[in-house]
Amino acid sequence: MSHTTADTAAVTAVLTDLVRAWERHDADAYGALFTEDATYITYIGTFYRGRQDIVDSHRVLFGGFLKGTRLADEILDIRFHGPGTAVVNGRGDTYKGTRPRKLTKVQTYTLVRENDGHWRIAAFHNTKRRPLLESLSFRFAPALAPAAPAVGGNGQRGRTG
Repeated sequence: MSHTTADTAAVTAVLTDLVRAWERHDADAYGALFTEDATYITYIGTFYRGRQDIVDSHRVLFGGFLKGTRLADEILDIRFHGPGTAVVNGRGDTYKGTRPRKLTKVQTYTLVRENDGHWRIAAFHNTKRRPLLESLSFRFAPALAPAAPAVGGNGQRGRTG
């Protein structure tokens, strides 16, 4: 689908701003990057609907479970579906201290360009990656390995043949 370098930069900037808001533990700035009706699924399966729910939950998380954490993010792929929709796949993790070398979560963001021209996250899904189980499944059923490795040097092997 058609997209411009500026679109790619704008989508990437949203995710950069997300990491920066997390570093400041600024739930309002974090939530402002989502659409009013956004959905947000955590890696433990909690489903949040709407910007305010996302803001309120992160305000609690930043003051409790995630206090003092940083957010690591790596974009693996950006695909545009028309002029106003982008799907971003990546890896991420929360951490304290040194950024982890291997990120343990797989993430999908759906971004939309809203009427004001700004890209915002309409949906986010975060899944815990299980590399040992993934490796075993590829070993015993090689056809399960993805046909092409994802962009971003994630060490995932592609299907051969």
